[in-house]
Amino acid sequence: MDKACERVRKGKNLLSSLQPRNRLLTLSGKVTKIFEKARAEGRKFLLEHEAKTVCKEYGIPITALKIAKTAEEAAKFSEEIGYPTVFKIVSPDVIHKFDVGGVILNINSREDAKKAYNKIVENVKKHKPNAKINGILVQEMAPCSTEVIVGAIKDAQFGPTLMFGFGGTFVEIMKDVSFRIAPITEEEAREMISEVKAYPILRGYRGQPPADIDTLAKILLNTSRLVMDHQEIKELDLNPVMVYEKGAKTVDARIILE
Repeated sequence: MDKACERVRKGKNLLSSLQPRNRLLTLSGKVTKIFEKARAEGRKFLLEHEAKTVCKEYGIPITALKIAKTAEEAAKFSEEIGYPTVFKIVSPDVIHKFDVGGVILNINSREDAKKAYNKIVENVKKHKPNAKINGILVQEMAPCSTEVIVGAIKDAQFGPTLMFGFGGTFVEIMKDVSFRIAPITEEEAREMISEVKAYPILRGYRGQPPADIDTLAKILLNTSRLVMDHQEIKELDLNPVMVYEKGAKTVDARIILE
């Protein structure tokens, strides 16, 4: 406990040294407006495109995306982003998109895009007739690679706390994760990465190329800055983050507000 308290004290000192004394929190105007919009609509969670916009503002790499309001727009945006694409329902009333047929993967043509748009709208109306549909999220389909998770939670005693681990669908089973109290240094970010049991996979294993550890460290640092700047964030999940030999992309993002 004493060590944890000492880390909190050092973290506060680090934060103070990086920011003006008369302003401990450097708030991004665009991010603040996104949070205010969610609250104005009675939401304590961000829609996926909102969460990804927040990530992008803080230098966290995301998949290319656009919101389509018509089937024609969906086809147009798919061509602009580049096939294959993924379509997801955008609705404050649909949390679990897959459960209502609100996600279609591997869209590879203009005709497929139009069909996918109409199919998702049809599926959602069938399962949730009263759901408000804001549009369809047209998103690039990130190439498969090693999946990691970056997360944060606001601890009642220590404040924002970061998590790193191997992600995807097995994260809750594997529980191969590391934690630090925010804010963190680059050294601590690299420690978080190297502490997980599956770290040898990131270093390159059985002919597989090594993952971009530098980019992962930057993602952790930027996530730390995000949750320190915006203490109204209760939970944050970037899962999965696809990490490549060069670069990484956040495929899915979730942010819950207090």
